Amino acid sequence: MSPVPPADCVLPAPVEELRIRSADGTLLNVQVYGRPDAPTVLLAHGWTCSIAFWAPVLHRLASDHRVVAYDQRGHGGSEIPREAAAYSTRALADDLEAVLLATVPAGERALLAGHSMGGMTIMAAGDRPEVAARTAAALLVSTGAADLVAELRVAPDAVRHPGLRRFLHQRILRSRLPLGPVNGVSRALLKYATMGPGSPADRVEATARIVHACPTRVRAHWADVLGVLDVRAGLAVLAAPTAVIVGTDDRLTPPVLANRIVAALPDPQGLLLLPGVGHMAPVERPAEVAAEIRRLATAYLTPATGPEADPGSGPKAAAERSTVA
Repeated sequence: MSPVPPADCVLPAPVEELRIRSADGTLLNVQVYGRPDAPTVLLAHGWTCSIAFWAPVLHRLASDHRVVAYDQRGHGGSEIPREAAAYSTRALADDLEAVLLATVPAGERALLAGHSMGGMTIMAAGDRPEVAARTAAALLVSTGAADLVAELRVAPDAVRHPGLRRFLHQRILRSRLPLGPVNGVSRALLKYATMGPGSPADRVEATARIVHACPTRVRAHWADVLGVLDVRAGLAVLAAPTAVIVGTDDRLTPPVLANRIVAALPDPQGLLLLPGVGHMAPVERPAEVAAEIRRLATAYLTPATGPEADPGSGPKAAAERSTVA
């Protein structure tokens, strides 16, 4: 019998649902949660996921934030482009810009949080003036800017030859095979590749249902993009104060990639290292991810109420923060 996903992995009811057209005409599914008058947090999910992936974090933010979440093109309720050319880092940046322009009025700003390909989306849009004008701060979770295939740790440790490891990782990443139904074998494989060894069965089940719902051809098109991804140019000009999160057991975007991001950021706001956590940090450890979003929102979105404001919650304190284990 399959485990039942935890209650916090079920999305709350949105307060608003939108269909937003991107630069090339692709329609994006956008949902808004929480308080309309509160500071805005925008969430961008990763490869093979959907808005539902953010449910555990959404539940922890919606009481005092306006949370905008959207399905990346091809995922969830967003339109599936037919042409391979419609899958690119430029398209990711176009989609983020379209969602920001439609949900954050001129003169206002949001905190951007991206997981995996969502983090790559934020980096890809690092040189977009309209995105920068609407970004107060950013959080990059379990992601990388380049060299993804070279740093993958999915192949068994017994495979030591670098060339063979790279070949196996390319085949795994770009597999065109359908994932099929969620069962005991698929859950075990997904847990090994994407989650920490201590992840509870119900959270593995919730993640598997989301990943298996991604259409095979969409997964394959985005795998081609990720296989050659390089968004370091955008990262180098990502001016907003930006923090990074990674799990110690992340096989897809391991800590070495997070360290490179922090070293390249114009305004780094710390690296949060989560022990025993794999690639799916927002599902594995939603409390810590939500707390980091809240920390950045307090520092850069919510103005201090007066001289009695906690000095430990402002930008200076955030800049002094480093790795937390």
